[in-house]
Amino acid sequence: MNEPTAVFSIYKDKDREIKAILTDVYNALKEKGYNPINQLVGYILSEDPTYITTYQNARAQIRKLDRDDLLQVLLRSYLGE
Repeated sequence: MNEPTAVFSIYKDKDREIKAILTDVYNALKEKGYNPINQLVGYILSEDPTYITTYQNARAQIRKLDRDDLLQVLLRSYLGE
């Protein structure tokens, strides 16, 4: 009866999903010849979906993400949290 409690974090799963989508969008932009960093910054700042290509369904994928969640994941990743 003294088994350790399993810790479950929905945030880690959500972070993984956001990172996977961001990676897919980055790769689609790169394959189409865009500068992915510039395009993603433009999208994050404006939330204008035209910064993201429709190639490989990238625009639909990134629109699934809440911009605040995306920024949190980016900052956590950058700060090593």
